[in-house]
Amino acid sequence: MGVTDPNPESQPDAESATTLLIPKNPSSSSDPKIPKDSFHLAYIIYFILGTGYLLPWNAFITAVDYFSYLYPDTSVDRVFAIVYMVVGLICLILIIAFEHKSTSFVRINAGLVVFVVALLVVPLMDVWYVKGKVGMYAAYYVTVFLVALCGIGDALVQGSLIGAAGELPERYMQAVVAGTAASGVLVSFLRIFTKAVYPQDAHGLRSSANLYFIVGIAVMALCMVLYNIAPKLPVISYYNELKIQALNDEKREKGDLTKDLWKSTLWNVFGTIKWYGFATCILYVVTLCIFPGFITEDVHSLVLKDWYPVLLITSYNVFDLVGKSLTSLYLLEDAKIAIGASYARLLFLPLYYGCLHGPQFFRTEIPVTLLTCLLGLTNGYLTSVLMILTPKTVQLQHAETAGIVLVLFLVLGLATGSIVSWFWVI
Repeated sequence: MGVTDPNPESQPDAESATTLLIPKNPSSSSDPKIPKDSFHLAYIIYFILGTGYLLPWNAFITAVDYFSYLYPDTSVDRVFAIVYMVVGLICLILIIAFEHKSTSFVRINAGLVVFVVALLVVPLMDVWYVKGKVGMYAAYYVTVFLVALCGIGDALVQGSLIGAAGELPERYMQAVVAGTAASGVLVSFLRIFTKAVYPQDAHGLRSSANLYFIVGIAVMALCMVLYNIAPKLPVISYYNELKIQALNDEKREKGDLTKDLWKSTLWNVFGTIKWYGFATCILYVVTLCIFPGFITEDVHSLVLKDWYPVLLITSYNVFDLVGKSLTSLYLLEDAKIAIGASYARLLFLPLYYGCLHGPQFFRTEIPVTLLTCLLGLTNGYLTSVLMILTPKTVQLQHAETAGIVLVLFLVLGLATGSIVSWFWVI
């Protein structure tokens, strides 16, 4: 299997290719027209935005101790994962279909508002209705609905943010991707803190869960402010103007964007990035088959007891962040190797299966922990590589579309992995 070259019809002519060339790092470019990212503000903003859009999901999944206590007859981890991913997948398909009729600015702001609403309802419902009582399954269904609402918000924010970062030099995509990993690390350390400080009774679990959601609301509010500031930064404004110029050039060449022209453009983008997309999909099928369901429900430790899944999730998140940060030091530019490595991660499935049914040594804490760290490291690095490389295979004015389509593949992998996780260890 090879990586297809970009569709010839989507290639700019020599003059426009030179005009629209995006340097890898604007701060190191010799072109004096490109503004510098003063104090790395744009990088920091995109990092925080990356942290923000995954924080609602991480808040729900990290509060699993409390939700499992409230609803003991449900498999909370896996239900949340399937609902979140499937809803997000459907919404992404709709966003791609109607992308040309909306702007990323509107989609991202709408998604952030949806996140705030979903995160706000959970602690309010707990204070006024649930009150720590077990078996309030009406509240459980509302909670599942709020998870679905977060799936909608994720589709609006993630697809558009990845698309917007794809229009910028690669360091900003790396910032977004590293931010997603930082979100997991933040919530994991919050969980360790609350588990150590609060008693593991109904009151302690309740206080811990509400803290996750309060932190999530605060970060969402920060993201709203920063996102609306970002376009005013000179470096972001410069690349936005480049995109407008590219769109105007294309409009003069091909005319107004009709429905048929949009379909043709979308098909060309899909054809260009499809192998990157399939690799991203399989990357997350493997990851979601194992994390978090297998780690939280299927492996156990007599020594670490209920700390075991907490430490495993933290290990995964920390190494996911390490992997996503490594591309700032070394970026694998050979797409064939990155794609092949994504498929090679299928080997994790028999290895983890051995941790359940293999020799006694494989069932101990050390092999499972090492595998989990390696799972996070490879997931992080390969995700970052594929996210950085993919938008650069198309013209600047189509980079946002390429980013959204890539996120569609990613969420398809997440949804598929969430479903398969119910069955593969049986």
